[in-house]
Amino acid sequence: MAESAHGGRDRGRVVAAVDQGTTGTTVCLLDDQAVVVGRGHTPVTPDFPRPGWVEQDPEQLWRSVVDTVQAALVDAGRRPTDLAALGITNQRETTLVWERNTSTPVYPAIVWQDRRTAAHCERLAADGQGPWVADRSGLVLDPYFSGTKLAWILDRDPDLRRRAGRGELAVGTVDSWLIWRLTGGATHVTDITNASRTQLLNLATGRWDDELLALFDVPAELLPTVVPSSRVYATTDPAAFLGVRVPVAAAVGDQQAALFAQGCHAPGQAKSTYGTGSFVLVNTGATVPAPQPARAAGLLRTAAYQLDGEPVRYALEGAILSTGSAVAWLRDGLGVVGDVAQTAALAASLPGNDGVYFVPALAGLGAPHWDPRARGTLLGLTRGTSRAHLARAVLEGIAQQTGDVVEAMAAAGFAVTELRADGGAARNAWLMQFQADILGVDVDVPDNIETTALGSAYLAGLATGFFPDLAALSGLRHRAERYRPARSAAWRARGRRRWQAAVERSRAWALDEDSLDDDSLDDNGRSDGR
Repeated sequence: MAESAHGGRDRGRVVAAVDQGTTGTTVCLLDDQAVVVGRGHTPVTPDFPRPGWVEQDPEQLWRSVVDTVQAALVDAGRRPTDLAALGITNQRETTLVWERNTSTPVYPAIVWQDRRTAAHCERLAADGQGPWVADRSGLVLDPYFSGTKLAWILDRDPDLRRRAGRGELAVGTVDSWLIWRLTGGATHVTDITNASRTQLLNLATGRWDDELLALFDVPAELLPTVVPSSRVYATTDPAAFLGVRVPVAAAVGDQQAALFAQGCHAPGQAKSTYGTGSFVLVNTGATVPAPQPARAAGLLRTAAYQLDGEPVRYALEGAILSTGSAVAWLRDGLGVVGDVAQTAALAASLPGNDGVYFVPALAGLGAPHWDPRARGTLLGLTRGTSRAHLARAVLEGIAQQTGDVVEAMAAAGFAVTELRADGGAARNAWLMQFQADILGVDVDVPDNIETTALGSAYLAGLATGFFPDLAALSGLRHRAERYRPARSAAWRARGRRRWQAAVERSRAWALDEDSLDDDSLDDNGRSDGR
């Protein structure tokens, strides 16, 4: 059931920003002054069929978009005919395959957090493919990305591979799936930012790479056309979407959308989004970043955004796989808190962490470590350890992982001198202050932290003339809070040393799980006969 959050507003044309995320779909409606005049939200439910596996129902993702746009229109007192444009931002790397003729998914969406293809990635790495893949795609060999997910789906059934080669199937990330359904199956595209997360795109050329496709055994016939992040791709099919034709005018990965909305349009500007995971991006300009030195090798090189008719802008990214999900685990898995907002007061109730550290490797370690077999690790427990220590350790772990990424960015030649923060955890004042303290730089939080949705709306508005130009958008960001470092460099160094020791203890814990990508065993290791 979709829920709305605002009362009615004066009527007028609006841009719809669809933010399809891991745990929910949010839609914001922006007027021509870029004011959010309506909002809707629909939860979506990931499935966890086995340890390390995360899936979603593609039909639930699609229905959530239609329902949430409708809820946002009701919230704003608008009609579908008031929609001037629609932009999409989405969870990245999540991979779907569907039938072209019927739009029926052939398997659940495999979510970006899924670890089932860890052994596939390790085999490729053992064959020496890692540096070559990173050079071509900008990405490290890890089950996080779409290439091995897609291969896993096709390898489940020989008939799927035959049908893929005949062009009967289509593949995409969530942006492609939604645009396909919005247009009644008439348009199969993906934007440059989402394409750059598949591990199938040549980052330098902006095109699908035949050699990467061969390595991952992915038929080119499956793939969507790569397009800019801001362009009118098509109009919605009235039979599929609220009875109206609306320009579909933007698609962009959620983290790149946040970078754009945070006003990080110049090289060196950086943001961190605190969501299910955390993602730190620094704009590197219109030139593909060079392969990184050893100390920064865990950073990803990725497309940041592309305006229609302009060069691609690029970024370095540190993808941290479990942050907000770790706080949700405190609430839902352990019952330590009844509401995630309680973590700030619990953390603040202690003068220090008393040596308790938590490494939130609940889905493995992302940047800059990239260890899919790391697992969540809690260290330093004593009889005096309380739920306040657990809450504080989880929040500190979020900030410390960001510290790992920022240090790697400095080693790559992009020292972060200010971090623009957004996402749900940016509301947690204790966490934001600790983040500033552990980084030694200011952390700046805007008044509207739903920047992923704002980014897609801005890009759609630019494509349709709803917003005049980039300069007009640059002044729309307004600061809510600025957190300045309040601790000494010596304090920071001690905490970083202890954190890094904790990370080492979390690594390679799941090495005995040598069948993560084997669909022939049940949860107890028994053959199911297939």
